[in-house]
Amino acid sequence: MLYNCGANQRGVRVALHPAFVTTALELPGYRIVRSLGLVRGIVVRSRSVFGTIGASLQTLVGGDITLFTNLCERTRQDALLRMEEHAVAMGANAVVAFRYDANEVMQGVTEVLAYGTAVVVEPIS
Repeated sequence: MLYNCGANQRGVRVALHPAFVTTALELPGYRIVRSLGLVRGIVVRSRSVFGTIGASLQTLVGGDITLFTNLCERTRQDALLRMEEHAVAMGANAVVAFRYDANEVMQGVTEVLAYGTAVVVEPIS
């Protein structure tokens, strides 16, 4: 149930299979045999001056501000991967009750938190 999803400082980033991270309280077809507690992944990011200028120019024409959309997507993905790494380090093979939260730390600096409950699941026979 583990798979490789990119490199970290040690050269390998191991995380959970996407099907085993859910906002639900259970995984259909699986039983939770052990709850390991809260896991989280935190990323704090700021916008660059160039990105802010580029996004400001995009607002002139309207529509999707792709520079900010891409920044938000990358930040959430990084927070999710950090949470998954935390879960794997605790011995989990799944995360239930998964959520995101975001807060502005200061102007132009945002914290994104991915969190959930690390669990060990096994197939229902």
